[in-house]
Amino acid sequence: MYKLLDCFRLALMITSVVVPWSARAQSLHYDLLLKGGHVLDPANRIDGPMDVAISSGKIAAVERNISSSSAGKVVDVDGLYVTPGLIDIHYHISHGGAPLNWFTPEARVHEPPLGVPPDLALASGVTTVVDAGTAGADTFLAEKEEAIDTSKVRVLAFLNIVANGMQGGLEQTVDQMDAKRCAETIRKYKNLIVGVKTAHYWTEAPWDPEHTPWAAVDRAEECGQAADVPVMFDFWPRPDRSYADLLLKKMRPGDIHTHVFAQQFPILMPDGKLNPILTEARARGVIFDVGHGAGSFWFRNAVPAIRQGFIPDSMSTDLHTGNYRVLSMSEVMSKFLAMGVPLPDLIARATVNPAREIRQPELGTLSLGKEADVAVFEEQHGNFSYIDCGFAKMKGNAKLVARMTVRAGRILYDPSGLSMVEWEKARPQYFNTPTFGNSTPAKADDYPRE
Repeated sequence: MYKLLDCFRLALMITSVVVPWSARAQSLHYDLLLKGGHVLDPANRIDGPMDVAISSGKIAAVERNISSSSAGKVVDVDGLYVTPGLIDIHYHISHGGAPLNWFTPEARVHEPPLGVPPDLALASGVTTVVDAGTAGADTFLAEKEEAIDTSKVRVLAFLNIVANGMQGGLEQTVDQMDAKRCAETIRKYKNLIVGVKTAHYWTEAPWDPEHTPWAAVDRAEECGQAADVPVMFDFWPRPDRSYADLLLKKMRPGDIHTHVFAQQFPILMPDGKLNPILTEARARGVIFDVGHGAGSFWFRNAVPAIRQGFIPDSMSTDLHTGNYRVLSMSEVMSKFLAMGVPLPDLIARATVNPAREIRQPELGTLSLGKEADVAVFEEQHGNFSYIDCGFAKMKGNAKLVARMTVRAGRILYDPSGLSMVEWEKARPQYFNTPTFGNSTPAKADDYPRE
């Protein structure tokens, strides 16, 4: 009898020890918790204080007051904005048509590659970049293997109607604009290619039998229709190739006009009023994108248009090797903050809007179960100034600064250490001096950051 009681008491003692530890393990059902921030998720109409929890690389919860004890890592984001990872739909990666020996005397052309490393975008809260036609049907596989497959940021692409792509010296060769080949390539890589791009075609030389006014536009549209994808237009109007005809006759609903505030477009009428063709085009479904770049953004077009309520549908950088006037998506958005566009509106135009434009509704959202692409921003206030591509500046009192970027649950950008422990309080492993190259690294935590 006593032995039976002793066994019962021992079982109670074991239960009292084991159950709390088991319950504690079960309670850590989030890998990462961003706590105390102001969530802006236009796709789900969230604009207010919320916590965001991530588990196994997916969004697990967006709620108020999630317990800190439920997460393996908790990041205090009080006073900051938490948004879906941004989408930059005009970016340039890889070589495109530029030959590998472009710098040698025997090269076909001597134009350097446009592409910049896709992962640079992470430093401005961007988790998805869309290459804007750097590669065409002949060069896309190289772009895929060189940049898309090796990047931490998600990379999608518009395929150039010119098979060789950009910077290869063949952008004016109409025979390179093979709509059938373009459509076949898009269908082959339909998980990566989201549209067609036409750019830089015949901006000043006289027309000839090969180079007719609408050759590039018409062939890009032919490919877009065959592959059932939108076309992105980089366009230069001429007297017999008008801006109005592009917007109101050539472009289909869902097609994208990038560089909308470039110098060559009649955004304003002589009396300063917004050109009515913009409103008419938007009504028929034409999409307007910023595409800032090194030569495609003028305050003289942008500011009056914004004041009259015309805001581009999507923000984008047109980041490339020759673009030194804008270095990040957050800088582009800061210019629009300075022009008076509210931050929630800008976040929509950098998340849910571009996701719809490229027909990827699973992106640009903090919906439960979606891949955990998250950006954390600080809105700073003070005296700032911004420049345009005409070497003019504009003063502003607000600036958007990326503080942390999470891609598929991994913290890939955190320059101020929001998610990190103070070095003096780091675990013992941090203070180890490794003996060999394969020794346990001296890290303060094991959260995935690479």
